[in-house]
Amino acid sequence: VQLVEFGGGLVQAGESLRLSCVASGYAFDVYTVAWFRQSPGKEREAVACLSYRDGSTYYTDSVKGRFTISRDNAKNTVYLQMNSLKPEDTAVYYCAAGPLLASTQDKYAYWGQGTQVTVSS
Repeated sequence: VQLVEFGGGLVQAGESLRLSCVASGYAFDVYTVAWFRQSPGKEREAVACLSYRDGSTYYTDSVKGRFTISRDNAKNTVYLQMNSLKPEDTAVYYCAAGPLLASTQDKYAYWGQGTQVTVSS
């Protein structure tokens, strides 16, 4: 099982960025997918999660209304559309896959290597 993230970079506050995560090696459509992020000195936190069962989603409060998680099972890809970015969104973003919709990292068995997102003020 491999997850590879794409799309990180440096943007200015207020701009948008879309992250992609391509999965290989397993039946992608039977896993919940999630995006986590970690900035220096902070714990890794769940940003957005999307259940394969019924499409239920979870968003951390700080990104509600700005970020959208979606998936394309035909392309084995999960996306994170990030709008109205803020400097506090700066972090390494990781995609993850697991059996259940959860906001804790211990519920996810598979992880990508991470992609850096930097938002300048």
